[in-house]
Amino acid sequence: MKILTVAKYIDQPAVLSKLHSKMPAVLTGTGAAVWGYETFHKQKDHPHKARKAFKNAVTIASAAGASFVGVRGLKIGGKTIFKGLMEYTPIEKVLKNQAQAIDKFLSARNLDDETLEKTLKNAKNRKFSLSDIDIISDRLPKDKKSKEFLHEILPEPENLSSKEIFGEIKRLSLIGLIPVAGGVAGGITSDIITGTGSQKKTANKVKEGVYQYLANIFLCNVGAGAALFASEKMTARKLIKPLTPVKKLGVILAGITATGIIGGSIIANYISKKCIDPLFGKKHSKNENIYSERKPEPLDIALHADDIATAGVLSGFKWIEPALPIMYFISGYRAGIGYRNNNQQS
Repeated sequence: MKILTVAKYIDQPAVLSKLHSKMPAVLTGTGAAVWGYETFHKQKDHPHKARKAFKNAVTIASAAGASFVGVRGLKIGGKTIFKGLMEYTPIEKVLKNQAQAIDKFLSARNLDDETLEKTLKNAKNRKFSLSDIDIISDRLPKDKKSKEFLHEILPEPENLSSKEIFGEIKRLSLIGLIPVAGGVAGGITSDIITGTGSQKKTANKVKEGVYQYLANIFLCNVGAGAALFASEKMTARKLIKPLTPVKKLGVILAGITATGIIGGSIIANYISKKCIDPLFGKKHSKNENIYSERKPEPLDIALHADDIATAGVLSGFKWIEPALPIMYFISGYRAGIGYRNNNQQS
């Protein structure tokens, strides 16, 4: 089986629509799993279990709800309050558009290939199978109209320009910011409701929000965009050959590693110590280590899996995009509990 066939299969509009439609259920399930683990396993010996369970529920609901609203938008009384940051086309509309495109193509062409014609007719009202894609890709005529039709039903990965790259970075960074802000708001709200808040806890939530957003989301996106922008300029000057989607993925991951993973935690901790702590009346020793409160942990490294998703989106692969709200939700939750390594101040 060809790798290109598999890539076209998972990036076809019908599969993308189904992945997007399952995202809310997966996000809800992830939130429930985190709540169960944090409430009944990780903190089973907590002296105030019921209160902790409630606070976890409020924080998780806020982070997950914000993550969902960020990608799908918010409507109240039929009025759009906020437009979602991810495109979602219901499967019914996708299949209708697919059927119309196939009918239009077949009505304008007399195909000599019965196998190709039968494959197209059979696939009008369902997603394309791997064998369908093989047949269509291999047997479809190579003229301009046929290529346009193929791109319509099985789009190629988008080759983003530098302007489009930074537009995507802005969108992806907002998708990450919203659940982090939601988690912080939910954590502070749970403290207020239960009467357990303090200046220190609020400061920790804000600092962890800054850490999660800068170290795990924003600076990684900036690194990815900067690497792509540089490679595009080098290609324009003919210093390097045009990048294939796979090579582009490698360039993006290199940029993410340099800017986000290595520099992100240092910058986030510096901002926390120099800007956030003074707002809450906390002073630091001049000789205090930059990682004295928050250093990268294995889970932080694991959370950089969303960078692979980001790299995929910027490389033109859309199928991985529905996973981003779930990954960013975890960052939102950790911000909401004011996580400071092994000491959960919330």
